[in-house]
Amino acid sequence: MQQNNNKTKAMVSHINQNTGRKTREQLRALALVACCAVSLGSNLPAHAGMVGAEMSGAKSQVSRADLECLAIAIYFEARGEPERGQAAVAQVVLNRVDSDAYPDSVCGVVYQNQHRRNACQFSFACDGRAETIHEKRAWSKARTIADNVANGREALAEVGTATHYHARHVRPSWAKRMRRVGLIGRHIFYRG
Repeated sequence: MQQNNNKTKAMVSHINQNTGRKTREQLRALALVACCAVSLGSNLPAHAGMVGAEMSGAKSQVSRADLECLAIAIYFEARGEPERGQAAVAQVVLNRVDSDAYPDSVCGVVYQNQHRRNACQFSFACDGRAETIHEKRAWSKARTIADNVANGREALAEVGTATHYHARHVRPSWAKRMRRVGLIGRHIFYRG
């Protein structure tokens, strides 16, 4: 058991230090291992514990592993957007965590339906392409935004409790059944 805890601690440490060239699959595997270890109650150090989320009425607790998943979502979904657009994507992810209709962890939300090609909310998770983090500055910014949104330092009123978004250039069928709540950068945001 102690050996597994040491491996988990090393994995969490590796995730927290990761700013290099890791593939999406490697990052996902690292984050999910740490996330599972946290949820199973392993003896992780206090700094690998929970971080409160207070934005837009969020009730969730976000682990360090979930912060990494949130940063990954920001990086792959919105790194070309202005900071507000990136924060809006993060807010949608956290809104889903707080909804009973979606998984109750950030990693669970981000990778929901990843096995169904092009049938998930976060396209990078199920498009079948191996993406690699090449832009260190964008990755660092995504991590900072993830931390700010998860800790309630940044919340966008126009996004509010939105649980869906899409790029302006696409017209998903589900959008007709939802209430449009805002447009930030190249993304349109909706609430059910």
